[in-house]
Amino acid sequence: MNNLVELTELIIKGLVNDSESVSVKEFESNEEGITQIEVMVASEDMPKVIGRDGKTINAVRTIVQAASFNVDNKLIKINVDSY
Repeated sequence: MNNLVELTELIIKGLVNDSESVSVKEFESNEEGITQIEVMVASEDMPKVIGRDGKTINAVRTIVQAASFNVDNKLIKINVDSY
């Protein structure tokens, strides 16, 4: 598993109540140089992950993007969904 996926999973699990329901997967994008990370959380944890006006998830995106520039210099896109 990719270090960026592990970093994303670590941060998200720290935000939610039900850390067992967190699923983080990496997908290659059709566009070159872009990596897609898909985060699945329980529906009751979505407000905690997104935060007010999306500030929490944007902070997570910023941290993971900064780590990406140190590792492989790819653009990272993080999508969050619930089940």
